[in-house]
Amino acid sequence: MTRHPDPCAVGTLLRHVLELLDGDVAEVYAEQGVPEYRPRFSPAVRALVAEGPLPVRDLAAAMGVTHSAASQTAAQMARAGLVTHTPDPSDARRRLVALTAKARALLPRIEAEWEATRAAMAELDAELSVPLARVLAETVEAVTRRPFRERIASAREGRG
Repeated sequence: MTRHPDPCAVGTLLRHVLELLDGDVAEVYAEQGVPEYRPRFSPAVRALVAEGPLPVRDLAAAMGVTHSAASQTAAQMARAGLVTHTPDPSDARRRLVALTAKARALLPRIEAEWEATRAAMAELDAELSVPLARVLAETVEAVTRRPFRERIASAREGRG
């Protein structure tokens, strides 16, 4: 019997949904002969294809994640042979992240999977009462307007 996360445990549900989606996407990449590619690499690859080599700070901004998260992703990608880190010619203190020849050679397969994933997500969204990305974007906007920690503090004060 498959146990499902407690519907009141939103963080657990979000992680579970991400594990289900990312796990299946990773399996598809492995089946397509790209086992070293992870779904979390896609925002970085998109940014590097669009912008060319970037410092980690700019890569993080393009990905919409923290500097630390972008740095960790770039390190994983480097271990997989998909990016290099080289000194920035305009500022020796910074290092640029760039796609390798291996990554560029894989782009047609990766981009084909992106399209298939988009189509699969559209199919999934059609089964939901509200598209998943819309709910998540609305959540980000709401928590940006009023951080969750403030909401928790208000709830605590309301009970006390």
